[in-house]
Amino acid sequence: MEYSGERRGFSSPINVGETYDAKIEDVGREGDGIARVEGFVCFVPNTKKGDEVKIRVTKVSRRVAFAEVVTE
Repeated sequence: MEYSGERRGFSSPINVGETYDAKIEDVGREGDGIARVEGFVCFVPNTKKGDEVKIRVTKVSRRVAFAEVVTE
C-alpha cells in the first residue's frame, strides 16, 4: 500500500454556521463547556456544566468542533 501524503476529506455530522440547542455536559481543561451535538464533541466557551444553550458552530475539525453561544 502506498501513502501519497494527501489528506483525505472527512465528513462531520455538523457544519460551520449551523445552530443547535445543546446541553453542556462537562468542562474541558481550558474551562470551555463541552457539549455533544449529533454525537460530535463541541467546545463552547463561557458556559458551565448543566447550561442549556443555543450554539452556532464556528469551526469543525476531524474530531471536535467549536461553537459560540447565540444570544437572541
